[in-house]
Amino acid sequence: MAPSASDEPAPMHLPVISKASTISASVLHGPRDLRLERRSIEDPDVGELQIAVKTTGICGSDVSYYKKFANGDLCACMPLSLGHESSGTVVAIGPHVSGFSVGDRVALEVGIPCGQCGICRQGRYNLCKKMRFRSSAKSVPHFQGCLQERINHPANWCHKLPDNISFDAAALLEPLSVAIHAVNRASPTPGSTALVLGAGTVGLLTAAMARQAGCAAVTITDVDQGRVDYAVAKGFATHGYVVPRPLHTSSSSSSISSGSMSGTSTPLDGVMTPASTLSFRSQLDSAKMLATEMLALTNSSTPLLVEDEDDGVDITFECTGKEICMHTALYATRPGGKVIMVGMGTPIQTLPMSVAHLREIDILGIFRYANTYPTGIRLLRAQALGSPSGFTLPSLDDMVTHRFKGLENARGAFELASRTVDDDGNLVLKVVIEA
Repeated sequence: MAPSASDEPAPMHLPVISKASTISASVLHGPRDLRLERRSIEDPDVGELQIAVKTTGICGSDVSYYKKFANGDLCACMPLSLGHESSGTVVAIGPHVSGFSVGDRVALEVGIPCGQCGICRQGRYNLCKKMRFRSSAKSVPHFQGCLQERINHPANWCHKLPDNISFDAAALLEPLSVAIHAVNRASPTPGSTALVLGAGTVGLLTAAMARQAGCAAVTITDVDQGRVDYAVAKGFATHGYVVPRPLHTSSSSSSISSGSMSGTSTPLDGVMTPASTLSFRSQLDSAKMLATEMLALTNSSTPLLVEDEDDGVDITFECTGKEICMHTALYATRPGGKVIMVGMGTPIQTLPMSVAHLREIDILGIFRYANTYPTGIRLLRAQALGSPSGFTLPSLDDMVTHRFKGLENARGAFELASRTVDDDGNLVLKVVIEA
């Protein structure tokens, strides 16, 4: 006779045993010491998805780590997988995750805040002191980057993609988020004028987002002719200005190219010698001259659309992190205007603060981004569908100038990403590594 239900033994709730598999990863061990390694990866944990990484863009900070094993003040102290501009496909789903299916295409937001502190509860989670950010050496052990075949990532920080957004464009949602955050901080009014210093990926996207926000005239500047021409031709900016090299000829010029400050021009005790005063004044004179030329000239010889060119623009976005560019930003901004510090370069700078004081110029900093990925995805969807009226974001796919297949070719990708033109003289803008 078959046993009754009451005779059956109670079910045993055994712990789930995670299974490990091996993957390939591109791992940096020191300056230019990039190795292809095998790593172990567990099944996704509670609240996690396992993502097969499809595209990873190379950022300026990645290039800095690659060349120096450091980025600014952050020095790596253990092997580090780079890459934080990434998209991929869900291949496994951890416990207690809903809303995702295997095969979903996602963009990865790779900064993971604590979610519990006061700043997180205010929605400004990019400022969380416990933030872990992939491919950064700030946290120890380092939070490994996305140049791996697969990664486990919190589902809360994976953003599902519409079918009409490519993996390459989705990877660029990360720098686009920086631009969205910068323009959100600036809060331009319709018809405002803007100046963008630096025509790298972030500078280009910041210019585009300024136009998206209703700025009537956006001038972009760079020392590279090709990038400025690209910005104007593709509609990222309305005007362009190529900065002549060198930016200035004072004794501190080396500090501008290297991103570090000269002890001669700014002694630690704050007292300037006559020689250093002369050097600093020369630097300021160069900045004033650049500001005047940027406001008066464009590559089409059309005056910038402001009521009085000498008054300056409403908003300047400084996207280089260079000291002289910050000087230029202050001189180029009208009284009552704003300077948004987007680029992170020289950590300690000497600025003509009286310019900001006497003209009531607001200086606002930004750090990465917060609550921007949904906005970026909506913009890319609208771009793909085409906008019947108004400004449409230029193609992010078109910004990808060079693609490398496979992690085994990562070294070549990093070497090329540190240049502005390739061996054939073609513009190098965004380099990506694809699966």
